[in-house]
Amino acid sequence: MHKNQETIYATNHYNFFDKIVLKKRLEISNIINNIIKGLQIHDALDIGTTSDDKNASSNIIIKNIKNIDKFKCISDQMVNSDFFNKKLKKSITEEFSENELYEFSSDLVISNATIEHVGGELKQKKMIENIIKLTKKIFIITTPNRFYPIELHTKIPLIHWFPKSTYRKILKFLGLSFYANEENLNLLSADELKKMLNNQKITYEIKFLKLFFLKSNIIIIGKKI
Repeated sequence: MHKNQETIYATNHYNFFDKIVLKKRLEISNIINNIIKGLQIHDALDIGTTSDDKNASSNIIIKNIKNIDKFKCISDQMVNSDFFNKKLKKSITEEFSENELYEFSSDLVISNATIEHVGGELKQKKMIENIIKLTKKIFIITTPNRFYPIELHTKIPLIHWFPKSTYRKILKFLGLSFYANEENLNLLSADELKKMLNNQKITYEIKFLKLFFLKSNIIIIGKKI
């Protein structure tokens, strides 16, 4: 394959995948709109907002939520979008000051496809604790299902079902050292998420998004007690 053909193939492959991602994220935003229908939700906070504004799927979930007065975001990236009324550049796994909690606490807190990128179990648990602190009424956390047959970041099937240490060794062997690093990718199952959620002062339910008839994404819907 010539270089320009490789470029065309890569572009078409990426565009095809982004169309699928866009479709699924719109499904998630529709689920959220149905959940909050009839509730008095005045402001929404997006956790893990991307600075990428080139792809149609970028930040589309928060942008598709209806009947909200104010939108805020917290991200370790510099977000330049004018869509958000308030922006904070900070990792969700850090401690938050009383002022930050006051400024960014919101009726609805959404985090899409971020928890798998913050590090190991302790950091993921800290992220959940911070989301609960920032939530006035309801929060939504989504993440790819570890037990979906295709790993949605590398697009490689099945190898992520091995023990995590084995999976990371295979990724390094394949030249995918970035994804082999736990700090960059730590996939979760529904059972692993339950262990992190069960000790919190919340009620929650788990829904699944399906891709090709199988459970591809986990959706956590939580409320403070």
